[in-house]
Amino acid sequence: MSGSQQEHILMLPFMAQGHLIPFLQLARQIHHASGFTITIASTSLNVAYLSSVIAKDPVLASAQSRHQICLAAFPFNGSDFGLPPNTENTEALSLSQVLHLLHASATLEVPCRQLVSEITAKEGKPPICIISDVFHGWANCVAESFQTVNVTFCTCGAYGIAAYVSVWQNLPHRSVGDDEFRIPGFPDSYRFHRSQMHGFLQGANGHDPWSRFNRPQLSLSLGSFGWLCNTAEEIEPLGMGVLRKYTKLPVWAAGPLLPAGLLTNSKTLSQHSGREAAISPQKCLEWLDLHPHGSVLYISFGSQNTINPTQMMELAKGLEDTGRPFIWVIRPPIGFDIKGELRAEWLPEGFEERMVERKQGLLVRGWAPQLEILSHKSTAAFLSHCGWNSAMESLSQGVPIISWPLAAEQAFNSKMMMEEMGVCIELSRGMQSPIAKEEVKRTIELVMDNKKGKGEEIKRKAGKIGELIKAALTEEGGDPKGSSLQAMDDFIATLVSR
Repeated sequence: MSGSQQEHILMLPFMAQGHLIPFLQLARQIHHASGFTITIASTSLNVAYLSSVIAKDPVLASAQSRHQICLAAFPFNGSDFGLPPNTENTEALSLSQVLHLLHASATLEVPCRQLVSEITAKEGKPPICIISDVFHGWANCVAESFQTVNVTFCTCGAYGIAAYVSVWQNLPHRSVGDDEFRIPGFPDSYRFHRSQMHGFLQGANGHDPWSRFNRPQLSLSLGSFGWLCNTAEEIEPLGMGVLRKYTKLPVWAAGPLLPAGLLTNSKTLSQHSGREAAISPQKCLEWLDLHPHGSVLYISFGSQNTINPTQMMELAKGLEDTGRPFIWVIRPPIGFDIKGELRAEWLPEGFEERMVERKQGLLVRGWAPQLEILSHKSTAAFLSHCGWNSAMESLSQGVPIISWPLAAEQAFNSKMMMEEMGVCIELSRGMQSPIAKEEVKRTIELVMDNKKGKGEEIKRKAGKIGELIKAALTEEGGDPKGSSLQAMDDFIATLVSR
């Protein structure tokens, strides 16, 4: 694109694992499509983490060495907001501490203004655009004062973010007498349930601490020049329609922003996953190789979520009763240090020893090589919290989902994947819902029997979604280019035409 290589974009991710990595993938895509210089700015510990991820990715590392992808660190002192020392992201924080971090993140506006001023002085013009997280609505004020534009990037899907924003803006559940309600922006026939919202949202009244952060920041984000969404048009037609109608803004579906190599079955997936796994990819693959094609259940509740002790016990009992092989990324239950040691009383007596002896179960403490697991031929289904990144990694491989949403917009993602995509069955919802081993066993067997009935149906539909994701991201030999890559080209052309 003529002259475009001189342009500069500033990116402002929120301080959480599920936001930092998609922003880095977005930077990769934009740089590849445009040649723009991109600066990703966050606090020093998050910048150090991003730097370590970049170093493991040859494409990003090369761009960084040419000063085309840059990192900038903002000063930040979380202790001023009641956070533990050296806390700069949501990892391992309690819910109340996450709230403190959210409020603390608004203080980044001041150093952001200083950074934009420095870029403007150095280059003789402001960045062509600021791309900010949906939780950094204040970036719109920064962009306006420097006579540039802000584009909001939602790291989740269109349906999930549309529901999340509308619920916070309108609090529709407060005006109904029962547990079901409509969400403004969605078709009149759609009904949502109070249990699909986290407790702090159920109790929100517009004046509580959660509302005092979310409502103004989300409202500011609705004043953006446009939105980028981490999804593809073909997989979320309803969600994209709702999001465009609700925001009344241009929305570019430029995703899903999957790790490099996932769609091409690269042998080096783990080096792009962002964390050191608690078990080597090789050992994990060797264990998977012991089991037949389409026989293994993968279980993970993401990097920050866990379930309660009773739920953990019943899940373990149900898993054992199925007799089916599984890999379980296991962390201490809610109320305990998520990074602490696993206690014997949280699982049935002798559970792990029996699973090892029978080669039925592999328990992974900490991080697992999720990308390798999901792309392995033995993996049949994913019991997931329905975080968007995990869901897209799974569906890109045609792996159906057993959902257990726990926080944020995850229950909305689960509802969409059940009702719109047909690739998911919900096992439970939240950290307090009662769950019995019989229900665990029944749901797992229903989904993993992919030769007939419901299991066969959701497996087929998951495969179809995987094909649509690949088509949307097709570049080499694509005629025409995939829809998500076309959306990225249109986004860049729109910025340049300003």
